[in-house]
Formats: sequence, C-alpha cells, structure tokens
Amino acid sequence: MANTAHRSGTDPLGNSVHSEVSRPRIALTAGEPAGIGPDLAVMLAQTWRSAEIVAITNAAVLEARAALLDLPLTIRPFDPENRGSDDPPGTLCVLDVPFAAPVEAGTLDPANSAGVLATLDLAVDGCIDGSFDAMVTAPVHKGVINDAGVEFTGHTEYIAERVDANPVMMLLAGDLRVALVTTHLPLADVASTIDAPLLENVLRIVHHDLVATFGIENPRVLVAGLNPHAGEGGHLGREEIDIIEPVIRHLCNEGMDLVGPLPADTLFTPHHLKNADAVVAMYHDQGLPVLKYEGFGRGVNLTLGLPVLRTSVDHGTALDRAGSGDIDTGSLLEAVDLATRLSQEPATAAPPARKSSARSASSSRA
Repeated sequence: MANTAHRSGTDPLGNSVHSEVSRPRIALTAGEPAGIGPDLAVMLAQTWRSAEIVAITNAAVLEARAALLDLPLTIRPFDPENRGSDDPPGTLCVLDVPFAAPVEAGTLDPANSAGVLATLDLAVDGCIDGSFDAMVTAPVHKGVINDAGVEFTGHTEYIAERVDANPVMMLLAGDLRVALVTTHLPLADVASTIDAPLLENVLRIVHHDLVATFGIENPRVLVAGLNPHAGEGGHLGREEIDIIEPVIRHLCNEGMDLVGPLPADTLFTPHHLKNADAVVAMYHDQGLPVLKYEGFGRGVNLTLGLPVLRTSVDHGTALDRAGSGDIDTGSLLEAVDLATRLSQEPATAAPPARKSSARSASSSRA
C-alpha cells in the first residue's frame, strides 16, 4: 500500500516540513481528452498534494492543454519502481496512453474512445496488483464511447464488470452522503429493476462501508420510497409494501439501523437528516439533485462494493470550457483528498462478498 517517503520544505500553508510521511500513489484517469479532464490534471499539477499523483492519459495532450492554459508543465514518465516521488509544483507523473486521433479541445472524436477505456483498464489493474493505492476518475463522455460501438453506461458499471462486482454509487458533499440503488438507467426501467435481493445487497454494502471505511460504529441509514409519498399506503404504487418494507424489516431484525421507506420529497429536510449517517435513494435523479444543489463543485463520487478504492468528480466533461481555464477544480481536489485519506486508513473489517445473487442495477446490460 502507501509507501513512506522523506519530504522537506514547506507545506501549502508555508510551514516548514521535514518528516517521514506516508504518500499513497493515486492513479488519476484524465477522462475524455476533448473535455476538461486534461485541464484538471494540469491544474492539479500546479499544487503540492499529500499523495503521489500518476495521471493516466496521453502526455502530448497534457502538454498541449498546458500551453492553452498558459501553465507550466514538466512530464515525468511513470516508473512503477520509483514509489514515493515528491514532484514539485508544475511537474506531473504520467503513464502515457496513445490516442488514435489528434485531440482538439472541445471536439469529440469516437476514434479516441478505445484510448479512454484503456486508461481505466490500466488504473483498475494497477489498483488490483498494488501499483496504485486508489484511483480517481475525471469525467468521460458516455455518448462518444457508445458512438464508437462500445456499450457504455458509466465508470461505475464499467469498473464493476471488469472486477466482477456489484457496486454501489455514493456521492458525498459536506456531511451529506447519498447512495443509489440504481444508477444510469432510463427512468422507465427503474421500478422493474428494483427487487428484494438488489435492495438488500445495496443496503448491506452501504452499512458495511459506513462502518469499515468511515468508522461509524452503528450507522443510521434513511431509505427513500420509490413512489410519491412512499406509495401512499399502496394507492400510488406497491413497491414500498411488497419490496422495500420487508427488506428493511429483515435487516433491522439483524441489527441494522434503517429508517424508511420515507417520502423523498421530505426525506432531505434537516429534521430527518440531523441524526442520519447516509441516505439510500432508489434512483439517480431522486437522490443526486439535492446533493448537487447542496455542494456542486465540492461533491465526490465514491464507489462502494469494489475491491479497489475509486473516487470521482461530481460533474461532466464541460466540452465548452476545455482549454479556457474557466473551470472549478474543487470537486477534483475533494476526490483526490478523499482517496488519499481513505487509502491511508485501513478498513476495520473484512469486506462483504463482492458478488452476490443480487442483480446489478447499475447497467442496462444487467
């Protein structure tokens, strides 16, 4: 895991530093090369971080983007044997990945989609074999990857398929944590996808990771209903009665602290959230609008239920801003800091079984 390296000089606050520090190695996939992912990597390189950052993308794209941004950038080729390197601001360690076509900021090209997926493969494989302690992903463009002939619904689903796992997407902003039962699905498919094994699997993973990753001894989790007013006693849908309530009852009998199903329109009020450690929403646009309103630009996507540690930004590729310098790095900094912190804190318990009989609701292929 994280190596110990000697470091001297000053920290970002100007304090003198000379000590042994644990420096995890974090893989940063720069995402869609025509988007703001390369910009984020270049801008991240301008500051000292408490982890060794390895950008996985095309080095020439980074150099071209740095020139557009008028920022200094020195590329240090990635050497897996040279752990703990402390690059000065303006220097970025890069695992170079070729792209098939020239990259122009703001202009998508399906020919480069294979290269984008290759960056994810390298990061996942590196986390599995111990080359990296965690991975942070900048945004990809799902549409252009599909245009290249690859069925792709998102990072979470792609990584889960590669490692044969049932993931749970959790987004964090400040003290608010929201996990999803289903992720990138058409709304018309959500109700038919949610069943008891899936919901139970999601709630078990959320409970486990709140204990093992966040150190919460007995987490309280609020569970949203699927239908308006949580079904209104069956008059607005029976999923709460037939699926959600029995699963909650079963897991509460095992000792979990679960509250629900609660109407989603009032669940996110201070009255409910003040004593809660996380919320589980049934679908993407039930849980994430509230979180992104609360902390857009500071939010972090943490994927639970994987054998690798992965965080991500809370925004998209922003093609219209690529190369402009008019972007906010806040979410990336939060994602890197969370990955750094969690990779330095060993889990307090063994992970749950990563593959279960529950169907994954993360992909339309499931």
